[in-house]
Amino acid sequence: MKRFDARLDPETGERYLVVYARGAALEDDPVLNKGTCFTRDERERLGLLGLLPASVQTPAEQLERAYGNYLKAGADVPKYLFLAGLQDRNEHLFCRLVLDHIEEMVPIIYTPTVGKACEQYSHIYRRARGLYVTAAERGKLVDVLRNAEATDPRVIVITDNEAILGIGDQGVGGMPIAIGKLALYTAGAGIHPAQCLPLDLDVGTDNPARLDDPIYLGARHRRLRGEPYLALLDELVAAIATVFPRALVQWEDFANKNAFTVLERYRRRLLSFNDDIQGTGAVIVAGIRAGLRRAGLALTDARVVFYGAGASGAGSALAVRAAMRAAGVHEEDLSRRVLVLDSQGLIVADRPGLEGAKEDVAADPALVAQWPKAANGSCKLADVVRHFEPHVLVGVSGQPGAFTESIIRDMLSNCPRPIVLALSNPTSKVEVTPAEVIRWTNGAGIVGTGSPFAPVEHNGETYTIGQGNNVFIFPGVGLGATAVEARWLPDIAFSAAADALCESTAVSDAPGASIYPPLSQLRQISERVAVAVGRALVKAEAAPAMNDAAILRRVASSIWVPDYLPYRPARS
Repeated sequence: MKRFDARLDPETGERYLVVYARGAALEDDPVLNKGTCFTRDERERLGLLGLLPASVQTPAEQLERAYGNYLKAGADVPKYLFLAGLQDRNEHLFCRLVLDHIEEMVPIIYTPTVGKACEQYSHIYRRARGLYVTAAERGKLVDVLRNAEATDPRVIVITDNEAILGIGDQGVGGMPIAIGKLALYTAGAGIHPAQCLPLDLDVGTDNPARLDDPIYLGARHRRLRGEPYLALLDELVAAIATVFPRALVQWEDFANKNAFTVLERYRRRLLSFNDDIQGTGAVIVAGIRAGLRRAGLALTDARVVFYGAGASGAGSALAVRAAMRAAGVHEEDLSRRVLVLDSQGLIVADRPGLEGAKEDVAADPALVAQWPKAANGSCKLADVVRHFEPHVLVGVSGQPGAFTESIIRDMLSNCPRPIVLALSNPTSKVEVTPAEVIRWTNGAGIVGTGSPFAPVEHNGETYTIGQGNNVFIFPGVGLGATAVEARWLPDIAFSAAADALCESTAVSDAPGASIYPPLSQLRQISERVAVAVGRALVKAEAAPAMNDAAILRRVASSIWVPDYLPYRPARS
């Protein structure tokens, strides 16, 4: 059912909305509700008389009250619940509040607080948002999608809940991830909230704590695997293509064994990408380039170690190799420049049973032939750092404390300005804290993290800790891809996004300067990323042909600003 139409008054030039709901139904629509900001005229014409207190407030007054209530909420999870409730009541006010306090609130609506919300989801549940798809709906998924409140979504975030941040399988509790990502699409890139659809693909859970919880809200069975899992996904993808053909799909927090399969299986059937693989890869490439620039090194000379070979680790290692390839590193040298470790140790090409992404990121056996080996024949992180002498160490393992003092000091002994990206989320899973890196390197370390950390004071210098947050990438990718009506998302789009992010980071020689821009610049960065992505997609013929002026115009016109427009009733 149509909810509103945007119009322009031909006589006055005023922009306004024609709304199709009246009275309590209008007040109950979070996309259209203005609350106490409905004017007296709107209250009379739209059947709202008597449904609101007498005072007509300004948006500034409404914001002041909302922020005061946010502060009164106290701890992080209550603040999360306050913002979720506000989003459910008034999307304009929610987005304006987040934009005005973005550095303060992104850690609440997303990492690290969203991890706590996922763990407690069945206990803090308030109301449904988005769609929930289970195996019980097989054969009916077109009808399920047509039940969605969003009738023409441009972005759909889908999670199967198996690899939520660093806390793993949460069953239906992964839904706050999809909701949080879409809130960042809106706040970060101006995707209209009516065009956002979170979708929880609830295929069960292997988490015994969830299955044993008497009030668990998800499908109470073990996870679907193999053909039943893919059959459900096949139907879902076909249903999306039928019901929402203009939508972009973001695959979110799929476990490694499914993430690459899902991405490759559907990326040409549906405009889609995997943020853990491609978004994280772009953020890491941008951070490495900014860090190397700070250290006075070229990407073509860098040696990089990834600790963690899940979807984020393996995908990002491939992205770094692609960036090196584009910069001129020979193909045969890539397996000697970028190394990846998993729970068994260094991934080497002669390890038995390698397949998929791990096979793609495996190291050249000749490189490690003389290195010390553990009892199982593998090389552990400390030995890899000691013998490989990396310039960059990336943590995506979810193993807190994995980067020990001896490992960081070994890096420093061979690299005057070691770059350490400890990107695991939430904060409790980080491989090393920024304060530790800076202390152990006496301020020489260049640090980036996945979750927000406070600045570190050392020897009279303030070190600003750059956050390698995917929010710098995925909103802009979604904005750019949908603005130019892309048919699919080749990897070149994410290379362009990484370039745009790196170029958005201020060049500085200050020892404590960040290698990522501040979140306060998110909207500007998202627009810059969107334009770069749009240009790359048109050039790659993954989108219709158009000139640069058209790309700029389409991106700019797609950005929603959360300011109230006047409302007029639809004619009966």
